[in-house]
Amino acid sequence: MRPIIFSKMDFSHSNLFGYIEDLQELTIIERPVRRSLKTPEEIERLTVDEELSDIERAVFLLSSGQDIQGTSVVANLPVLMRQNPAETLRRVLPKIREVLHVAGVEMQLTAAVSFLTVLQEESVSIHTYSHSFLHIILQNVEHRDAGVSNAWLETLLAVIEALPKETVRHEILNPLVSKAQLSQTLQSRLVSCKIMGKVANKFEAHIVKREVLPLVKSLCQDVEYEVRTCMCRQLEHVARGIGTELTKTVVLPELVELARDEGSSVRLAAFETLVNLLDMFDADDRSQTVLPLVKSFCEKSFKADESILVSLSFHLGKLCNGLYGIFTPEQHLRFLEFYKKLSTLGLQQENGHNDNQLHLQTLEQEKKYISVRKNCAYNFPAMIVFVDPKNFNLELYSIFFCLCHDPEVPVRYTMAISFFEVAKLLNSDVYTIHKELVTLLQDESLEVLDALVGHLPEILELMTNGGENSGSESKLLSIPDLIPALTTAEQRAATSLKWRTHEKLLQKYACLPHIISSDQIYYRFLHRMLTIILTNNVLPVQKAAARTLCVYLRYNRKQEQRHEVIQKLIEQLGQGKSYWNRLRFLDTCEFIMELFSKSFFCKYFFLPVLELTHDPVANVRMKLCCLLPKVKSTLKIPTDKHLLQQLELCIRKLLCQEKDKDVLTIVKRTVLELDRMEISVDAEQLEKEKQKNEGRSTNINDKMLEKKCRDSKTSSVLAKSINLSVSGSSSGTSVGKEEKKSKLVRSQSFSTQVLHPKYTNIDKCPNKSSATAYTSSVSGMGKSCMLSFSDDSFRTHSSGNSGNAAFTSSSSRNLFNSADQKNSGNKDSQSRKMSIIQLVPEWEGGMGQSEEKTENQTPRSSDRKMREPEIGGSNVLVR
Repeated sequence: MRPIIFSKMDFSHSNLFGYIEDLQELTIIERPVRRSLKTPEEIERLTVDEELSDIERAVFLLSSGQDIQGTSVVANLPVLMRQNPAETLRRVLPKIREVLHVAGVEMQLTAAVSFLTVLQEESVSIHTYSHSFLHIILQNVEHRDAGVSNAWLETLLAVIEALPKETVRHEILNPLVSKAQLSQTLQSRLVSCKIMGKVANKFEAHIVKREVLPLVKSLCQDVEYEVRTCMCRQLEHVARGIGTELTKTVVLPELVELARDEGSSVRLAAFETLVNLLDMFDADDRSQTVLPLVKSFCEKSFKADESILVSLSFHLGKLCNGLYGIFTPEQHLRFLEFYKKLSTLGLQQENGHNDNQLHLQTLEQEKKYISVRKNCAYNFPAMIVFVDPKNFNLELYSIFFCLCHDPEVPVRYTMAISFFEVAKLLNSDVYTIHKELVTLLQDESLEVLDALVGHLPEILELMTNGGENSGSESKLLSIPDLIPALTTAEQRAATSLKWRTHEKLLQKYACLPHIISSDQIYYRFLHRMLTIILTNNVLPVQKAAARTLCVYLRYNRKQEQRHEVIQKLIEQLGQGKSYWNRLRFLDTCEFIMELFSKSFFCKYFFLPVLELTHDPVANVRMKLCCLLPKVKSTLKIPTDKHLLQQLELCIRKLLCQEKDKDVLTIVKRTVLELDRMEISVDAEQLEKEKQKNEGRSTNINDKMLEKKCRDSKTSSVLAKSINLSVSGSSSGTSVGKEEKKSKLVRSQSFSTQVLHPKYTNIDKCPNKSSATAYTSSVSGMGKSCMLSFSDDSFRTHSSGNSGNAAFTSSSSRNLFNSADQKNSGNKDSQSRKMSIIQLVPEWEGGMGQSEEKTENQTPRSSDRKMREPEIGGSNVLVR
């Protein structure tokens, strides 16, 4: 078909039919897709009555449905068992058992998984499960398809762990004797080997010795190498079940014989089993039996048996440390040299051999050699332990350098993963591998960088603070190389399509305040984080950069730099033109609330956040409403009272002015949440304000006290003048003068007393305003030192030389009306005169004394006593 180039299309008559032919060819390609649709007859056969129950539908589909429908029923078996286990066991499971005899591979695999799920969910008791499901599993475990057989075998091995011992013994172990015979199929014997390994851990050692070990020996001598290999790998489980004594006498001889087997896969299985069982052998077995076998494996691996080379390189670290105590210095050196040789395997350049046959042979072995070097990188921490970290520079640094600079990515990837373990082992000598850290940070493969970043904070901390012997000079010298490597790594991750690696790297860079100075962070990393927030298009990357930026800001102690960053965050994010930037501003504020103090957020970010309530984009307002509960939690009362008012005002505006229904729904939900929240109280600030208010009230009281003292002095002067006028106007003997004087003193003492409740009742007073003013004055509230009786105020009159004061107001007469009625005749006039004489000093000078005593709250006992003046031989009590 000719290519259609639309930019140069010619619609002339000669070329038009060529394009039509091309379009016809395109329609032919689409026809098979249309023919693959189901016909009405097929749809009819696949249709099931909707009124059938789940159990009836399952039985119907298993009986007359197609394979895909039957597979669906089998996959849905765990659900049916949860809903109706009795009916499922009675009606559905027998149908499944019938169908599995002729079922295909897909249904068989689905059934194995479903049976295992039913066991794990414990839908029925283990007794019911073994009665209903176990026989179906045993029937299909020897399926002719290897994949199906392995699937059923995995289910059976899981069932063996849950079954009672007696059930395992009767249903599985006893039939196993016949199935392990040479007369059985290869698949049957392979299944028997795996069951042996599982059953050995189920029973006691004496039962295993009597009933299992004879079968194990028989299978180890099987004529098929697949059976010998399978049984050899199960010897580890058998040894764990029978203990060290039987392992030494029964299992170890079998392993030695299998290690010399003619089949390479059998020898490989024997070698790996020996390495895994090193902890069960004593020193004699290791030195006399295991070590010679291992030495022979190492010698043959480069000469005649390269098939064991990959496995040997993988287990070499475990092997060297397991046999460490029995090595002689010569053997120790030999194994170390063997490891070095494996670490550079395939990297040596052959000179003088350029023929094609050698080149093809090298290509065939390349993958194997890469796997060997990768395994050496995996075992490098174990080899440091083997040679002692103190000898690292002398023995292993050259190998470490080669592995970190290996041309193959899998090798460098493995070194990056194990770099942290190497750094921990080196401890104070960790500075010696700084160059390799820089190399891996600048690696061209992002997979290597991703592997290294996982423990980057711990590695950097060890690099800068590792040990006493590292010295401050080495740390300072390492930083200039480290910072460019870190920036290069971030830039390479940013330009790639692997945003998860970039996100992970930014998250780990939050550790830098503990590694380098704040100035280096400010000039090399902080502004880069802000740029990523503004320009990157991946949300997780932006959030990671925002959080790391907040961490940098948290540890920056220079106020100028802090204010600059805060200003940029508010202007470029919070007030940015793009709504996406404003959303990121809210994310950043959330991180600030997490990392900073509440007062810091309220000082710099509270009001800029509230300004977004007027944002024209609904998504921004919606995100803000979701953030408001966290915003309110930063407030403290009474310090942030004005901010709380601003918050409430914004919420009211949202409730009243919001038109977007989704935002309004979130606003209402947020209001309910805010109402349930309790604002934290600043106890220290409250105490300060309390002390301030107390000091202010104390100053006011002092001023009032001074005023009262001045008033009391004025009243005393007035009282003396009244005394003089009264004494000067009296005529008669000295007895009369003394009597008047005593009356005046008594009236002054009465001025400090409170009126009797009978006369202070407001309801009984004819003038309420007068009574109120009077009551407040005599009770010492300190509000006013003058009596205000409205129009009926007290008036004093002097008539001739008598100097007697009299009330002219009607209220004054009414106030003591009830007291005056108790006396008659001369007593009425005399008592009225006495009352006037007693109240005049209280009007003129007694108020200051009364208030002063109320202020001190400790009146003298002589003031508290009521004195009864004697007038005309009768006692009159005036209060």
